Amino acid sequence: MKVAVFSSKPYDEKYICQANSIHEITFFEPHLNSKTVALASGYEAVCCFVNDSLDSDTLVALKNAGISLVTMRCAGFNNVDLQAAESCGITVCRVPEYSPHAVAEHALALILSLNRSIHRAYNRVRENDYSLNGLLGFDMYNKTVGVIGTGKIGATFARIMQGLGCKVFAYDPFKNPEVEKLGIEYLPIEKIWSESDILSLHCPLVPATRHLINSNSIGQMKKGVMLINTSRGGLIDTRAVIDALKQKHIGYLGLDVYEEESELFFDDNSNHLLLDDVFARLKTFNNVIITGHQAFFTEEALSAIASATIQNIDNFASGKLDDIHLVKSK
Repeated sequence: MKVAVFSSKPYDEKYICQANSIHEITFFEPHLNSKTVALASGYEAVCCFVNDSLDSDTLVALKNAGISLVTMRCAGFNNVDLQAAESCGITVCRVPEYSPHAVAEHALALILSLNRSIHRAYNRVRENDYSLNGLLGFDMYNKTVGVIGTGKIGATFARIMQGLGCKVFAYDPFKNPEVEKLGIEYLPIEKIWSESDILSLHCPLVPATRHLINSNSIGQMKKGVMLINTSRGGLIDTRAVIDALKQKHIGYLGLDVYEEESELFFDDNSNHLLLDDVFARLKTFNNVIITGHQAFFTEEALSAIASATIQNIDNFASGKLDDIHLVKSK
């Protein structure tokens, strides 16, 4: 098949080319949206990422350009209008899992860095300042960790936190037997809010989870709670979180995602003014660490993503639709 890859970076090209042997693939750096969709003309499939916008207008244009397959090289698909895709007769597939360890370990890295103020200590030492005032942390042992979402990543994260001696509780509408085998108790979400010293989000972004973290849920949390999000930015109402940081209700915040990240993340914007006032405010807190959607970014994960993406294209081209990781509208 002739495939156009959007939001392409050098590492995408490297791993996708390693996985591909038969398809004609062209890499485009711009995000796919209604303004750039003309680049897909002459191709049969498009390969997209988290910040591509596959809204109704874009999908209709893709259909008119002869596109029959949208293959997402990520697990999330909240940026795809699935009903429009279905109406256009466009098949949508994704990579449901790649390396749950990559994301779970990054969540742990954020937790440890925030707790022990690694980011602040690093900057102090570079300035020849070895004072410890303001860097006081806490033992992770015996702290209560709430895991929201217990798919592959959430389950892996829960196992890691158990290994540190934490008391782990979980919330998910669909219980994972593997998590239950670990002896982890599922609690109502209100209990998770009120009991957790550390909260880590590992659930998808769907209408029911949008702004799951809001002023109401924050109000039920312990004062000084640590909040970690390596899942999707839209799970958090950023303005509510900023208010809670100012009131010291949230004591630590670790983010790898942001609800308005599409114009920021994955690109070098160092020569541009930051026009997002909410994000700019978020960056002023010394108890906040933000990484640019890099939790997935390991050699193992990129290799798995590329392999699964090419396998989806192979199966579609061969008519093996039952072997494709399809995404359908409900």
